[in-house]
Amino acid sequence: MTASALSSVHHKGGPRPVTIARWLLIVAFLVFCMVVVGGITRLTESGLSITQWKPITGAIPPLTHDQWMEAFRLYQQIPEYQQLRQGMTLSDFQFIFFWEWLHRLLGRLIGVAFALPLVWFAVRRAIPAGYGWRLVALLALGGLQGAIGWWMVKSGLSVRTDVSHYRLAVHLLTALFIIGGLIWTALDLMALVRSTDARPAKLRPFACVVLLILMVQLMLGAFTAGLDAGYVSNSWPLMNDHLVPEGITWLGSLWATVSSDPYLVHFLHRWWAWVAAVALILLARRAKQAGCRGASIAINAALGTQIVLGIATVISGIAFPLAVLHQAVGALVVTAAAWGAHAVGIRR
Repeated sequence: MTASALSSVHHKGGPRPVTIARWLLIVAFLVFCMVVVGGITRLTESGLSITQWKPITGAIPPLTHDQWMEAFRLYQQIPEYQQLRQGMTLSDFQFIFFWEWLHRLLGRLIGVAFALPLVWFAVRRAIPAGYGWRLVALLALGGLQGAIGWWMVKSGLSVRTDVSHYRLAVHLLTALFIIGGLIWTALDLMALVRSTDARPAKLRPFACVVLLILMVQLMLGAFTAGLDAGYVSNSWPLMNDHLVPEGITWLGSLWATVSSDPYLVHFLHRWWAWVAAVALILLARRAKQAGCRGASIAINAALGTQIVLGIATVISGIAFPLAVLHQAVGALVVTAAAWGAHAVGIRR
């Protein structure tokens, strides 16, 4: 199926931008749910409980006692169990297995929820001209995300007792990029509803800089999660009574130290947040000036909530509910930022 075929709109019903936009928003919500479940999977240390990648048959969990024991046996062969979880009961294993299985099941559901409607819209030639390639690209990116997920899990199945925090960051950032792409495309389609002459919004240089600043903060957040760096200090604004924390260790290179030392990663995530906050506030102001007050309100509300949650999560010693909410609202910040950047990029 080619992008040109997907873009054809010559049929008696005409293009359906409203329907397609609503569908994309539903898919974006499903990806948001997957990000939340991914956060729970990480916090419960469930990500390595399923040691095989079976895209089709893996949708069905173990159903008999023998099947559960076989899955448990496979888990017992990896370093995480051998070094950290000796003596785990089958019931304990079933708990962590559930979260990883649910995370993967959501991924499959999203794939189906995107691919099947896309084919249906294409067959009915209902996709507005110029949008076929974008929808195909989003589908391909979703497929790539599944492969990235397994690439991440695979890093923790031998030698390591956890997944690579670099791969974790790639996995999270890709999911958030997909959310942004879905939101942006849906907004472009909604603009078509208001005017058939509407052109897709452009990513303006200012908005691009803001999104890059936000991406750095999200990457640092992923590093913080992957390294368990949030646990190195439960005080704020100082870290263990110091502005720059004690305990930072040189790891051989600037990049290795900046990206892999838990104390420094936590410090950078904590203070880069304010750079991101200023950038997002300016984006909200630009969006309001562009006539999109809703995007401005969404950015400021999500940002304010996220700052409060971030501080509360640290002070609480990484309390489970707060940590989950922190990741969830982080995805909402991305959604709001995409909305704001789109508003700034509309031609007037």
